[in-house]
Amino acid sequence: MLENISSTKVAGGWHKQYTHAASSTHCTMRFAVFLPPGASETNKVPVLYWLSGLTCTDENFMQKAGAFKKAAELGIAIVAPDTSPRGDNVPDEDNYDFGQGAGFYVNATQAPYNTHFNMYDYVVDELPALIEQHFPVNSTKAISGHSMGGHGALMIALKNPASFVSASAFSPIVNPINCPWGVKAFTGYLGKDKDLWAQYDSCELMKKAQQADFTPMLVTQGDADGFLEEQLKPQNLAAVAKSKNYPLNIEMQAGYDHSYFFISSFIDQHLSFHSQFLTA
Repeated sequence: MLENISSTKVAGGWHKQYTHAASSTHCTMRFAVFLPPGASETNKVPVLYWLSGLTCTDENFMQKAGAFKKAAELGIAIVAPDTSPRGDNVPDEDNYDFGQGAGFYVNATQAPYNTHFNMYDYVVDELPALIEQHFPVNSTKAISGHSMGGHGALMIALKNPASFVSASAFSPIVNPINCPWGVKAFTGYLGKDKDLWAQYDSCELMKKAQQADFTPMLVTQGDADGFLEEQLKPQNLAAVAKSKNYPLNIEMQAGYDHSYFFISSFIDQHLSFHSQFLTA
């Protein structure tokens, strides 16, 4: 049962927030949706799913990215889920990079997280089914994200090539099994089985990708990003893509950091990239 908690007209369309009882995460989840002008049951539009980063909710992208005018022009809906399950009964840690706000888009196998932290199932299966049931959208989907959400977007696209026509990311964690954020999260959610870790790592997934399943990808990265060398490591994914001849374009942008100032500077480019596949 969807509950509409906000509704605001913007760029000729509508930004709306909803809550619902999610079966995959066993708690109440919140998401936001932007519907472009003209979206209707007789004119269903494609969807870009946006996954946010550590500490974020559904609100960060929608309020800071400045995406609505371009999405309205292109006729693309945007759906932004929360970054994790939340609530008094959901386990949490007193830090920013694990627990609530830091779901890492995996299905946890370790107690006490395995009851609620099933963000992979939520983003891949439950949320799209809900969106397609209740909103004037078609089944054509693309996926994008930032940082932890960039990890989620690329990883989910690599694991589900038939479901998403394109993928993009800003400042993504491309090789989580080899960076501090990823090692901490994967140890806590998935335990010590590194074979399981590899199933959520974009570099490892791309190594195994078959040409018939290649998904067009765009990554934009600021060279002044304080997390670039220790956490993000885009060169690792670039090396795999080169070896596989994978359709990945990584663009380094001089002087930009990890913030939404960076995202807002290049979001129109990402929307245009996705549009060529969403509306083909």
